[in-house]
Amino acid sequence: MNTTLSGNILTPHGWVHGSIDFNARIIAIDGGSNHPDANDAPYIVPGFIDLHVHGGGGRDVMEGGDSAHLIAAVHARHGTTSLLATTMTAPPADILAAVRAVGAACAQPRRGAARILGVHLEGPYINPGKLGAQPDFARLASLADVAALQALAPLRLITVAPEMPGHLELVRALTDAGLRVQIGHTSGTYEDGVAALAHGAAGFTHLFNAMNPLHHRSPGMVGAALAHAEYAEIIPDLLHVHAGAIKVALRAIPRLYCVTDSTAATGMPDGQYMLGRQVVHKCMGGVRLADGTLAGSTLTMDQALRNLVHTLGLDLAEASRRVSTNAADYLGEAERGRLAAGCYADIVVLKRDLTIAAVYTEGEACEL
Repeated sequence: MNTTLSGNILTPHGWVHGSIDFNARIIAIDGGSNHPDANDAPYIVPGFIDLHVHGGGGRDVMEGGDSAHLIAAVHARHGTTSLLATTMTAPPADILAAVRAVGAACAQPRRGAARILGVHLEGPYINPGKLGAQPDFARLASLADVAALQALAPLRLITVAPEMPGHLELVRALTDAGLRVQIGHTSGTYEDGVAALAHGAAGFTHLFNAMNPLHHRSPGMVGAALAHAEYAEIIPDLLHVHAGAIKVALRAIPRLYCVTDSTAATGMPDGQYMLGRQVVHKCMGGVRLADGTLAGSTLTMDQALRNLVHTLGLDLAEASRRVSTNAADYLGEAERGRLAAGCYADIVVLKRDLTIAAVYTEGEACEL
């Protein structure tokens, strides 16, 4: 059965004032070009894509079981139509169990929830000196280790600290095997970052956070990203990164995209939650360890979009690319992150104040 929506539709060629007809995929978009400020119709934009999701609704990816499905349903209510379930640094058995559970969730998607496209393996191949809120179980990577996890679920992103012994060569091997490798939780220098990019690394994990900062005589890993990256993820909750620093990244990195780095505390009241093996505390709009270290976020992608527009001054079309299209392109998901005939009907309807009116994942309405 087909569904038709009317409003200001953001297509790859610009805004169309008209209608979009779809089932699981978009059938047709009809109407004429028109700036959305010329009317008071709702905005219809591509579904949001979040490549860094640890949890939501009180559940954490590392729990295994049905946690990934429940997390996907929570984020769908905020406009996320596709996501990567993201792991924490943990003992090998914990990671295996979590990845196995995500693999099962990928194989059996639930109606009305965000599609789980696979795993972002954020740990354990990171620098133990740049754990951030990760537990102290960092270890060196190996192809055999990655292959064992890949057999359980699609690994779509792997965060690696390239300065660790053997990791630079591994970046090349993983890239040659078709995996996206990005740089993060690293004490590496500018030169380490440039070398990793030359070996095939494609992006940076939560830019600015858990990496060496920019200094004019020692550019650090942030300098490598700003000077050379095509893609990087950033957390626009305005806690992890100052708005001014986000503006720097927007000017420097062509395909910068937003992630939430959301935790089990997302969508929940203030209190105590788990982030992998770490106890975290939600208070004052953020999530922290007992020592005050930021530990993921409570951000949702609809709020990320509003922050881009209302605080950072991006127009809605540009903000949409930063929460959807760029991430889709980074993963090679050509049929997501855009509203065009033949693409998946991953659709968000926004009221004029940019709050959510409706969400469709592959044509199925999500319960708000």
